[in-house]
Amino acid sequence: MSLLKKLAGETAIYGTSSILSRLLNYVILTPYFTRVFQPDEYGVVSDLYTWAALLMVLFTWRLETAFFRYGSEEGMLGKSFGTATAALFGITAMLTFVLVVFAQPLANVLRYPQHPEYVVWFAFIMAFDALAAIPFGRLRLENKPVRFAIFKTLNILINIVFVFFFLELCPLLAQAGYAGFENFYRPEDSILYVFVSNCIASLLIFFLLLPAYFRLRQAVDMALLKRMLVYAGPLVIVGIAGVINQLIGIPMIKELASDDMEYNKNMMGIFSAASKIAVLMSLFTQAFNYAAEPFFFRNAARTDKKQLYAQVALAFTIAGSLVFLGVLLYLDIIQYFIGKDFRAGLGVVPLLLLAYLFLGLYYNFSIWYKLADRTAIGGYIATIGAIITLALNYYLIPRWGYYGPGWAALACYFFMAMASYLTGRKYYPIDYPVGKMSVYILSCLIIYFLSLWLRPWLIGNMWLLFAVNSMLLLCFFLLVFWMERDKLARFLPGKKAN
Repeated sequence: MSLLKKLAGETAIYGTSSILSRLLNYVILTPYFTRVFQPDEYGVVSDLYTWAALLMVLFTWRLETAFFRYGSEEGMLGKSFGTATAALFGITAMLTFVLVVFAQPLANVLRYPQHPEYVVWFAFIMAFDALAAIPFGRLRLENKPVRFAIFKTLNILINIVFVFFFLELCPLLAQAGYAGFENFYRPEDSILYVFVSNCIASLLIFFLLLPAYFRLRQAVDMALLKRMLVYAGPLVIVGIAGVINQLIGIPMIKELASDDMEYNKNMMGIFSAASKIAVLMSLFTQAFNYAAEPFFFRNAARTDKKQLYAQVALAFTIAGSLVFLGVLLYLDIIQYFIGKDFRAGLGVVPLLLLAYLFLGLYYNFSIWYKLADRTAIGGYIATIGAIITLALNYYLIPRWGYYGPGWAALACYFFMAMASYLTGRKYYPIDYPVGKMSVYILSCLIIYFLSLWLRPWLIGNMWLLFAVNSMLLLCFFLLVFWMERDKLARFLPGKKAN
């Protein structure tokens, strides 16, 4: 239990940084952007960040995971860090050069031919973020989640400060007649200032992480580099597929929703804003993955590792189910985080929450192929998942609009979780308590549908609605206490934890 407590503590710290930074982003910037931008303008921002997320997989080449794999071995930390860092520098320099040189053709492909500068700014954003990936990975591997959390939170804070500087302070100073601001600030470039702010934040965080590079003591090990690249290669496919599965719905709405591009951009913005409501589940799975990946590698030599991994999966399922219910039972309040013009897409939130829950289960079930050096199997699973996502989006978006990406994400992550579990049973069997895990997931779905069934009789009285939903949430807590009573009893006074 002490190891589970340690993982829970690290997840809490990573979660605090992720939740705090993302909440600063979403609680401040999402409501702000969905009020100062029109849905079509916000759709442009979301679209470009989707492509940036896809390219970031190529920039990092998943070398942070390869660093975990080899850096966790005895005496390999310094050599693995130096080798991964050198490789990352080369990849980043090459890709940044290509993006800057071909900015105009790429802008044409993205349907923003008047704004090649968007591509240039994103090239540098991704470059600075990529160069920070291995230092951030070292903080995770060395059990320094507090420093990791501080830097991640600073990134968002700096970004927010510059967003408000460019979009609020600069217009005020220009209107007040301060010399130079009339030329410095151009209202028609308001979207560009969002990207400029991000680039400044990424640059400053990179400077803060520079001391990690000064600790390089060992030359690049070419044999190790080859092993790292071979190990990470299938994970690149996994990463690309992951971005496709999570974000490709946004640009596909732009292309497929209708023949009217302005309408499509509007739908893209509405879906993107509504999907931010599901961010709490996404934050939880991200925080778990930050803590769990190095945790699994550090404990790979334990004789009871498989039992430990099973307990972690059960704990994740319980916590994820609580997040699912917590968001949906109080959606009437949470919806106000986005602007009124964007709330038409709230119906997609339950689909995305459930999809992210299965994504978290996939993170649990898929750890086996990283530990067993069978990353190619992970690549196959992720590729099939991406095909499912693309096919369903292609079929559903013209028919169901922004509900299409929600159903596509749910189908994809459910498949990936099940495929990882079943292949793991063959190659790296772990006795996950799937019975209990299924009970918790089905119970939270039953409670949610019961809330929907009761809603017509309660909607006229918001306080009564929240009271009933709170009682339903309490029922789930009682179910957890009853089913886990033996484990929980170990924490009672006079009981010894194992």
